[in-house]
Amino acid sequence: MLGAGVAYGVALAGCSADADTPTPSRQFDPADWESVRAQFALDPKLAHFASFLFASHPAPVREAIDRHRAGLDLDPAGYLEHDIELEEKVRTAAGAYLGADPGDIALTDSTTMGTGLVCAGIKLKPGQDVVTTEHDFFGTYDALQKLSSRTSARVRRVRLYDAPAAATAGDVVARLKAAIGPHTRLIVITWVHSSTGVRLPVADIAAMVRTVNSTRAPADRALLLVDGVHGFGAVDTRVADLGCDFFTTGTHKWLHGPRGTGVLWAQAWDAISPVIPSFSRPDAPGRLATPGRLATPGGYHTAEHRWALAEAFDFHAAIGRSRIAARITEHATRLKDGLASIPSVTLITPRQAEMSAGLVMCSIEGVAPHQAAATLRRDHAVVASVTPYDDPYLRFGPGIVNTPDEVERVIKAVASIN
Repeated sequence: MLGAGVAYGVALAGCSADADTPTPSRQFDPADWESVRAQFALDPKLAHFASFLFASHPAPVREAIDRHRAGLDLDPAGYLEHDIELEEKVRTAAGAYLGADPGDIALTDSTTMGTGLVCAGIKLKPGQDVVTTEHDFFGTYDALQKLSSRTSARVRRVRLYDAPAAATAGDVVARLKAAIGPHTRLIVITWVHSSTGVRLPVADIAAMVRTVNSTRAPADRALLLVDGVHGFGAVDTRVADLGCDFFTTGTHKWLHGPRGTGVLWAQAWDAISPVIPSFSRPDAPGRLATPGRLATPGGYHTAEHRWALAEAFDFHAAIGRSRIAARITEHATRLKDGLASIPSVTLITPRQAEMSAGLVMCSIEGVAPHQAAATLRRDHAVVASVTPYDDPYLRFGPGIVNTPDEVERVIKAVASIN
């Protein structure tokens, strides 16, 4: 029987007598966008403009998952002895990307899990309330409803804009500020709205909240929680520079990380209590009991996916976060301009880059969004999605797997729908 160290080494080498060797990725040149595209196993017959929903894994991530799975299948107990080492590799990579202390990062399965951990663990005094917006994800509303049921805290929603395409940073900040009351303890917002594509000026909002807090005692400060999933990996901003108190995101969307992974970062861990028992206890040998580790839900997760998250950060870093953000902005800007030029199309997402990111929403006169999405796939081999909200829109997410020619293909395809 192989010992733990041997099993670990064999798995990391990607070969063993009992496990298939992962297929090597094509030669990867991060400076070449065609080479970047070649790392994905996406159907080449389709133009994929919904990759942000649930990411396709690039080759380095697929291979890392395969290595870890082989190790666990070969010697589960022996390979698991390296879980601390492998998790710390993930935290280190995440910390470098966020611009944060790895010890302040909790590992989660999704954005929703991170939101739930904060809303379930927030310490509220009697009479304190919560402010959110009319533009957030339904999972956020459910988490806040549970918070309200547990604490009797009032949850108020504010409308940050009336017409998404005309949203401005100044108006958004002013409306949110007007909604913050003297007893508001938690403010919950979304960086990029999956309903409209509007990107909130989070740094400006955080600065406004700091001004509000300047005359408040620490226990009365308004804390800012950001659902950042559609900005994370698409916008060239370090999370630690946003100025929020909590940031939750899945890493299986624009980052193209392993499916079922996410992170929760905080600089106000003292304001919440851990909800799910952690495997990092103060008295556990080898377990570092930092706030992020103590907030990481214990139990066994999809370990091979979680451990492969380090490769996703490395893949992103190799290409360059600024180059990725510029590529996404270039695609999204061209797509918005092209859609706006079609008489039958109403662009929902702001055309200004500073008020949007990668998501682009529109509506087609006389054509239901689901019908349009079906037509695009059937007749044009274009994969789009539909926003799952009361006001559904046709939604595109041009990313690093797309080309300028594919963007033009989408514009022509939409123009042909009537």
